[in-house]
Amino acid sequence: MQPIYLPQLLKAPNQSEHLEINQLIEGLETLTPVRGELLVTHQGNYLEVSGTVETITTLVCHRCLQHYNHRLKVEKTELIWLNAAESEFPDSGEKELLGDEGTETLAPDGYFEPDLWVYEQLSLELPLQQICGENCPGIVQPQQTEDPKIDSRWAGLEALKQQIMNHEQ
Repeated sequence: MQPIYLPQLLKAPNQSEHLEINQLIEGLETLTPVRGELLVTHQGNYLEVSGTVETITTLVCHRCLQHYNHRLKVEKTELIWLNAAESEFPDSGEKELLGDEGTETLAPDGYFEPDLWVYEQLSLELPLQQICGENCPGIVQPQQTEDPKIDSRWAGLEALKQQIMNHEQ
């Protein structure tokens, strides 16, 4: 997906751009291409970005360490503020936060990167605790035999243990 130049978006019909998505997103390991659609609308001092995207990814279960497939689906609308001060002093390292501190901003003469937005939204949907299912057995321990093999490096300790046990009887 190509970045959208914001001043050009102002000249588009309805000040909007509709994007059909059917591709792999760089940095996001998925089994299937990301599919969906995105609508980016310039609303004067902010962008309204809404979209529905989905894909399938392979995760590793945190309990049993088995790989399993997980469907990621995002239906999201986000407002991204256009902040003129950001474009005036891009390298100052300081910026004043207006309103809510978690608000994302872009320069009004900059670009909106749809693939980055999709990557971020799908990454936020990844489960924190990755469990393959309700019936996950957890870590499966190998069955212990009655006569466990002793590592030869522990043979001396095993002999001492046997001597102590014989003296106690």
